[in-house]
Amino acid sequence: MEMSDNKIVCAVARFFSSVMSPLLMPTYGILIALWASVLCYQPVGTRLTVLIVVFGITCMLPMIVIAGMHNLKFIEDKRLIKKEERWLPYLFTIVCYSAAGFYLNHVHAPMWLTIFIIGGVASCVVSFVINFWWKISAHTAGVGGLLAFMVRLYVDGLGAFNLLWLICIMIIVCGFVGSSRIALGRHTFLQTVGGFVNGFVCIYVVSGLV
Repeated sequence: MEMSDNKIVCAVARFFSSVMSPLLMPTYGILIALWASVLCYQPVGTRLTVLIVVFGITCMLPMIVIAGMHNLKFIEDKRLIKKEERWLPYLFTIVCYSAAGFYLNHVHAPMWLTIFIIGGVASCVVSFVINFWWKISAHTAGVGGLLAFMVRLYVDGLGAFNLLWLICIMIIVCGFVGSSRIALGRHTFLQTVGGFVNGFVCIYVVSGLV
């Protein structure tokens, strides 16, 4: 019975780790911005185009590169379990996030939306540097940053409706993601907390510069 319970816990943990992957956070953020903020009144075609392009730049492209690194034996595991194998994917992710920021600026997105991506770049840079000494959690940095973006939308009055209930749900999701990383043995409690603080502070502080 205990073994069966462990399998269920691991399956749930893997599910949350997958659907809340750090590479999906920019896409989720753009999705929220385009459908739950004052930008929801833009044409649907325009919003879908921006969402798809950001998804391609910040998720699909890094995934393809990481898969290529794995096939070429630069990394042993596509999940980047080893701290020593994370620096190059981090570096490429920083480039991709920066490219997404340039894209949003090119299509004349509001500065507060572009700044969200820039905050993500800042969080990745912090994770990249810390990773040389400590395996900080990229997953909790991602969900922490997404939560900070939602809080900023709420505080700045940019929501198309009351975002408080959505923020409450996101707080619960953050807890599940952190617990999942610990349950899978990927990180310690402090590493998950450190990642969350990194993501939240970077996004919230940088977003406040607008």
